[in-house]
Amino acid sequence: MTAIQKFKELHEQNEPLLIGNVWNVQSAKVYEKSGYKAIATSSSAVAFSLGYEDGENMSFEEYFYIVERILKSVSVPLSVDLEGGYGKTADEIVLNISRLAKAGVVGINIEDSVIIDGTRKLLSAEDFFEKLNTIIKKLKEQDIEIFVNVRIDPFLLGVENAVEETLQRMKIIEEVGADGIFVPCITEVQDIEHVIHAAQLPFSVMCMPDLPDFKTLKELGVKRISSGNFLNGYIYDQLEAAVLKISAEQNFSPIFIS
Repeated sequence: MTAIQKFKELHEQNEPLLIGNVWNVQSAKVYEKSGYKAIATSSSAVAFSLGYEDGENMSFEEYFYIVERILKSVSVPLSVDLEGGYGKTADEIVLNISRLAKAGVVGINIEDSVIIDGTRKLLSAEDFFEKLNTIIKKLKEQDIEIFVNVRIDPFLLGVENAVEETLQRMKIIEEVGADGIFVPCITEVQDIEHVIHAAQLPFSVMCMPDLPDFKTLKELGVKRISSGNFLNGYIYDQLEAAVLKISAEQNFSPIFIS
């Protein structure tokens, strides 16, 4: 059984896969030490750590370097948040995916929205189908094995009729032969229940302040739970608070008091 097949199995078990979102080797090692079965990059957290804003502002080469360092430093499976693909054409995107797969990455996230002039917008259903279908066909033609988890953003963007739009895009994902569905910012139990009832692929959700607890998500049929970039933000908020305390107290005791 390949590493990718094992990763797929983690999406088929009774317990949801709690996947750790990482941005460097240090964060990846924390999750590995804590017993997580898989990790995934948060593209926004990686971008912030390199001094960029989210939205493919860092180059793929910069991103790939971080991915390689993580792969060489931990043994747990790694999936990569590829945003829109880091390419203007399907061929460029497939080349990026091929490089990730050859390096040892077991999965990718690719999304149905793009950032245009600083604003995130959904691709039309037609453009989304064409892009995703072409990418997956080319991956199969080139025998590139990787778990393709597709992110759809109606809830993230707060569009009208988000449930209906999500259901329509889920059909596209299933039709083209992707491996998983990821809907960030869906939090209402009735909405999660509704879309999972229609889903034929493993369904993923992301950390939000009002996301139901893991027991409820399991009962609803969620198969994967991620934290996005929230822990990255939490850690640096804590760092800022500690730095301010050190300045205020004029000693280092704040970082040694447990």
